[in-house]
Amino acid sequence: MSGIFKAHLEKFIQVSEEDFPLILDYFHVLNVRKKENLLVEGNVCKFHYFVLEGCLRKFFINEKGTEQTTEFAIETWWITDHLAYEHKLVTDFYIQAVEKSVVLVISQEAQEELLIKFPEMERYFRFVYQRAFAAAQRRLRYLFNYSKEEFYHKMVEAQPAFVQRIPQYLIASFLGFTPEYLSEIRAKSLS
Repeated sequence: MSGIFKAHLEKFIQVSEEDFPLILDYFHVLNVRKKENLLVEGNVCKFHYFVLEGCLRKFFINEKGTEQTTEFAIETWWITDHLAYEHKLVTDFYIQAVEKSVVLVISQEAQEELLIKFPEMERYFRFVYQRAFAAAQRRLRYLFNYSKEEFYHKMVEAQPAFVQRIPQYLIASFLGFTPEYLSEIRAKSLS
């Protein structure tokens, strides 16, 4: 499993064979059951999660009591409540396993120590945050620029394997509509 993380790091930075085990020491591996919560609304967000295997999602419960998915993380993607993590705040979100998953976990304190000891990791996390920010910007653009139906079709075009992998009710939650409406869109596409 550590090979997955090493290969991911090396897409952005050079890591020596001697340094990699030392970097890995700042993390711990967590096996997560399907539907297990890693973060619960009202708790302080203490960890940042890197998915080695499986899929996680971030969501909140809206004023109607409905779960609203805001983000997914599959293999080699990071997920946390960034604001709460960076400032050790209480979170408004949940992070839950969509599938049985294996994740690398790092605390905010350990990440700070890691960045001091291995400055190249600062560059790595800069790339990670830039990509996360770009994805959030793209999602906002889609929300404002396209109808819900067009947004769904853009998502299918961009991530066909992902859309097949994730339960449809979670795709609907992410796109901001009901599972029934998603079924209607899918039925229209097939006819």
